[in-house]
Amino acid sequence: MYAPRALARFNRHVTNPIQRRWAGVIPLHGIIEHTGRRSGRTYRTPVLCFRAPGGGGRVVFVVGYGLQSDWMRNLLAAGGGGLEHRRRRYRLEDVELVRAPDGRALLPAPMRLLTGVMGIGDVLTARITPAG
Repeated sequence: MYAPRALARFNRHVTNPIQRRWAGVIPLHGIIEHTGRRSGRTYRTPVLCFRAPGGGGRVVFVVGYGLQSDWMRNLLAAGGGGLEHRRRRYRLEDVELVRAPDGRALLPAPMRLLTGVMGIGDVLTARITPAG
């Protein structure tokens, strides 16, 4: 079960513009930079962002609005994108969708519990390297 698509549309137009002011600065949040599959336009989407367990230079993003989330589909189609996290810029490569329950296992314990209660658990993982 995912959050309703109506909530995703509301967030895209109302909440995301506000969150973009701080999501690239504070812990556990980041801003995904991705290119539209059809439009070719660049988008900046605030997301929850965690380091993957075991290191390896990978990050994990919760896919809370379902597999039709544009940011996720754009990253998968392009094979990567960008990330702004804690005032640093990274390149996202080797992007992979990990379905629940395996995806939920990649999250920190409190997020595993929360996503389990909410009935979500798909995550997107990517290898990060410093940009520029």
